[in-house]
Amino acid sequence: MDAGEKEYLYWLCHITPLGAVSIRKLYEYFGSFREIWRADEKTLEALDWLGEKKRLRLLSDRKRLEETRREYEALSGKGIRFVTFWEEEYPKRLCSLPDRPPGLFVKGSLPEDGRPSAAIVGARGCTEYGRQTAEAFAGELAERGVQIISGLAEGIDAAAHRGALLHGGRTFGVLGCGVNICYPAVNFSLYEEMAEKGGVFSEFLPGTSPFRGNFPLRNRLISGLADAVIIIEAREKSGSLITADLALEQGKEVFAVPGRVSDPLSAGTNRLLQSGAAAALTPSDILDFLGIKYVKKLTLHKKSEKRLAKKENLVYSCLDLQPKHLDTIMQECGLGIGECMECLLELELSGLAVEIGNQYYCRKL
Repeated sequence: MDAGEKEYLYWLCHITPLGAVSIRKLYEYFGSFREIWRADEKTLEALDWLGEKKRLRLLSDRKRLEETRREYEALSGKGIRFVTFWEEEYPKRLCSLPDRPPGLFVKGSLPEDGRPSAAIVGARGCTEYGRQTAEAFAGELAERGVQIISGLAEGIDAAAHRGALLHGGRTFGVLGCGVNICYPAVNFSLYEEMAEKGGVFSEFLPGTSPFRGNFPLRNRLISGLADAVIIIEAREKSGSLITADLALEQGKEVFAVPGRVSDPLSAGTNRLLQSGAAAALTPSDILDFLGIKYVKKLTLHKKSEKRLAKKENLVYSCLDLQPKHLDTIMQECGLGIGECMECLLELELSGLAVEIGNQYYCRKL
């Protein structure tokens, strides 16, 4: 697609009532985006399926072409590329979606068609266990060449992206806002690293705010780009379950990591398992599905670590994957605050424990 055509498509993307399906139908009818812009009122009226609101916006917004053209020309200076459906770089996995975006706004790169990919999504307010699990799964998969797809949200999404990056893998964030906006802002350093080592992209115009209605649309791209979708911690009603439903509609395999039956954050994932989703107990379950040989196994540090000193081993034996407060640990191990904190520090330096905050500690996967 030549640059002129892309400018006309960029103009068309500003006409919000249209949407991806109407844009595709207009292109199929007129044969080019330039001809859509040139179409007069009589020609547009003949399209019964278009509707009056869309037709009037097409006609009234023609005068904005020069304005949107200047915006388009400024994209490259902001590090943003506009990749259209008619270009080779556009992900082939999205081509089967009936409402596939006509274009994607990209910082960095897009997922490669020839490499396996897995989406990892879950609760924003996840537990430390969920965060560590997401990071560990993403890291193991990324080490074996699997591209990690997620939504750059807090919690499970961010942990999955970080896990992939920590293991030298490629990870991609699909945004529910303009690609020039990092949402949530707390993930800005992660956003920048991903733009450099993987990619972040959106179907929404640069500058689009993260409206609530954007996220189900974002979710269909997350599942659409994945060969397998993994849900780690989700409440009974959550956006992650919307992603799972979309994945099933798209014919994708859905995996869920089991959780405690008493934990509200496991209600959604356990319900998925009850409904027939595949159980993801280790990364090997995903790799087996993808046809990738798996050697290393995900293991927990044993509580009888031989390299630990006696008191450190005592403190470590009191830790679990669920965070415990310092007072509880002291009560269980019988040590004073000074000795207990010294042991916890040594365990953290050894990579065996992690402080969650506010003097809560847990084992590290």
